[in-house]
Amino acid sequence: MSSVPQPSGRRERNKQQKLDRITAAARELFVEHGVDEVTTQQIADKADVGTGTLFLYVKTKGELLLLVQNSAYTEALARGREAAEIVPDALGAIMAIVRQIVECNRTQIENGRTYLKEMVFGDPSEPHHAEALDLTVQTEQAIAAVLQRDQSVRPDYAATLAHIVSAVMFLSMSLTINIARSVDEIVEDIRGQVSVLLPQ
Repeated sequence: MSSVPQPSGRRERNKQQKLDRITAAARELFVEHGVDEVTTQQIADKADVGTGTLFLYVKTKGELLLLVQNSAYTEALARGREAAEIVPDALGAIMAIVRQIVECNRTQIENGRTYLKEMVFGDPSEPHHAEALDLTVQTEQAIAAVLQRDQSVRPDYAATLAHIVSAVMFLSMSLTINIARSVDEIVEDIRGQVSVLLPQ
């Protein structure tokens, strides 16, 4: 029995190519017009697939936004983790992670806010929702890892603090009163709240 991975079949390649086209089309249209102004028909047309085909991959436009944003969020979290590695103090390292996520979320403000709403209120059994929720877990794990650089911080305490930091961050990004605020202003607001939480 061979352990060499077999190339994917033509059908699987075609499916992946269609999904890639749908994702790219949705990303471009959402950034240009905002998720609320884009129809699934426009996305299907741009991706050169039928609407029926599009709905084989996602059930709703909200799920399509999750698919697009999850990809961007994954990249932002990776950049944040990398940036945090070279920051010696806990607050600075946590904020290196937070900044990347806030910047990602604010690329198109209404899309970012809708993504958070879909994440919170969507069906967690749907794969794109589940992936979004897993990204919040990964974010909390990254923050907890920063906190545990201090050997005196217990894992359970670090996990609880990371959960609170995550809640502060997501609330700050979704609040209506913060719509007009810049990334720097939101990051500074989060920094002020997080600084109160950290062990002195």
